[in-house]
Amino acid sequence: MNADSSSLQARARLHAALGDPARLAIVDALTLGDASPGEIAAELGMATNLIAHHVRVLQDAGLLVRTRSEGDRRRTYLRLVPGVLSSLTTPRLDAADRVVFVCTHNSARSQLAAALWRDRIGGEVTSAGTAPAQRVHPRAVRVAHEHGLALDPTGTRHVGDVLHDGDLVIAVCDNAHEDLTGPIRPRLHWSIPDPARADTDEAFEAVYTDLAGRIDRIKPALPVD
Repeated sequence: MNADSSSLQARARLHAALGDPARLAIVDALTLGDASPGEIAAELGMATNLIAHHVRVLQDAGLLVRTRSEGDRRRTYLRLVPGVLSSLTTPRLDAADRVVFVCTHNSARSQLAAALWRDRIGGEVTSAGTAPAQRVHPRAVRVAHEHGLALDPTGTRHVGDVLHDGDLVIAVCDNAHEDLTGPIRPRLHWSIPDPARADTDEAFEAVYTDLAGRIDRIKPALPVD
C-alpha cells in the first residue's frame, strides 16, 4: 500500500467515526477539556454502555486516548489527540469576567497556566489551589523565567479566597477537578500530570508545553470583544 492510499484510509476512518451523531457529540464535549466516560454519559444523557462503544470507535480511529487519573486510580479520562480535529470548528465559550486556573497546591500547573494565559490572551486571569502550598515550586518559577514569564514565588492562594460568580474556572489537576463541587465546579478540566511527582526540569517543561498548546487551541473559542 502506497503512502497516498494509507492516508486516504486513515482519513476515511476519521470521517466514518465522526459520521454518528452520538460520537460527534462526544468529540464536541472533549474539544476544550478532558472528561471521564461517566461525565460524558451524564452530560449527553447517554447510557454508559453506549458511551463505551462509541469511545472504542473513536479510539480506533485515532481521535482520542485514555489516561488514568492521578487522584482516583479507578477513574480514567478521555482526551482528544491534538491536531486530529484541526478541520472542525471549535465550540464557542460563554463570556466570563475572569479566568481562574485551579490545581491542588497552586504551586506549578495553575501558576504556569495563568502566566501563559496572561501572556498569550490577556484579560483578567489568576490561579488558586484546593490545598495551597507555602510557595510556588522553584522549577515552575525557573521554567516560566526561561520562557519570558514571571511567577511570584510566594503567590499561592486558596480557591475559597479567590473564586466568585462570573469566573471561568479551569481545573488543570485531576484531584482539584474531582474535589471541587457545587457552584465552584470547574467549567473545563485539563488532565495534566503533576510535574512535582517526577521533580525534573523535563517534567515541568512538558507541562509548560502542554498548557501552551491548550491555551493556543482554546483561543478561537473565546468571545470576540
